[in-house]
Amino acid sequence: MTTAAASTTSSTPTPRRGLRLSPAALIWPAMLYLILTTQVPFFMTVYYSFFRYNLVIPGDRPFIGLANYANLLSDPQNLRILGNTVVLAGGTLILTLLIGGALAFLLNRNFPGRALLRTLMISSFLVMPVVTAVVWKNMLLNPVFGFFSWVVTQFGGQPVDWLAQFPMASVIAMITWEWTPFAMLILLTGLQSLPDDQLEAARLDGASPLQEFRHIVLPHWTQAIQVVVLMETIALLQVYGEIYGSTSGGPGVATTNLPYFIYQKAFAEYNIGLASAAGVIAVILTNVLAAFLLRSISRTSSSRGG
Repeated sequence: MTTAAASTTSSTPTPRRGLRLSPAALIWPAMLYLILTTQVPFFMTVYYSFFRYNLVIPGDRPFIGLANYANLLSDPQNLRILGNTVVLAGGTLILTLLIGGALAFLLNRNFPGRALLRTLMISSFLVMPVVTAVVWKNMLLNPVFGFFSWVVTQFGGQPVDWLAQFPMASVIAMITWEWTPFAMLILLTGLQSLPDDQLEAARLDGASPLQEFRHIVLPHWTQAIQVVVLMETIALLQVYGEIYGSTSGGPGVATTNLPYFIYQKAFAEYNIGLASAAGVIAVILTNVLAAFLLRSISRTSSSRGG
């Protein structure tokens, strides 16, 4: 019995330990891919921003330090372009919040065809930026056969060349139409997470609709609004396709923002040094705003949790 047990014990294979990888080791391939595709190009952009580098004369690339940045921040036209970037993003953000909030209130009620209406309202967000620009430029804003000019003539007015007379307002309206469904979806999600008993208690206490919105809906909406502000600010600071397809930055520089300015310097003038400096400024501006908004969101979440 002892011999049999010993032989059985000796014949039992010893389990071998497999190779165990830590979670950090599993993440490293993805991190390496992100570093190669995002950080390496960014550091190359920073590097080129310190040189006078034009592709027309690629062999002449002198180091000029911060001269490209000084040129960007001292030229009045470039300062106007920075202002256009802020006006375009801020104006679109305010309009999408107002219109998206109103549509969220509408879709938060039960009525026949609500699902179909919600699908139709989301559809504009799925249209590509260049397609949006072409549709608005040729079908809505055209002074000869555009829909808006036709409406003006029906009331006895003269046809309006919207992109020439009101270029920034036209681009803001175009991008607002594109981004309002996003704000509507986020704000509608916030409304649907509001407990009904809070609204019923406020109505029983005699609160008016304005008081109900101010003291119950708006505080509950705060985090959803901040998410919309964060996501749209980052996206609207990078608007390019709508401007390229509609105004090409004109008339003059009336609708030129920072991304389109970078495109002009890099691919029209081949000024890689100046375009790289503008790209670095755009990245810094976006990250500063994103960090500020993320901190604001986390502060609101922690205060509500406390």
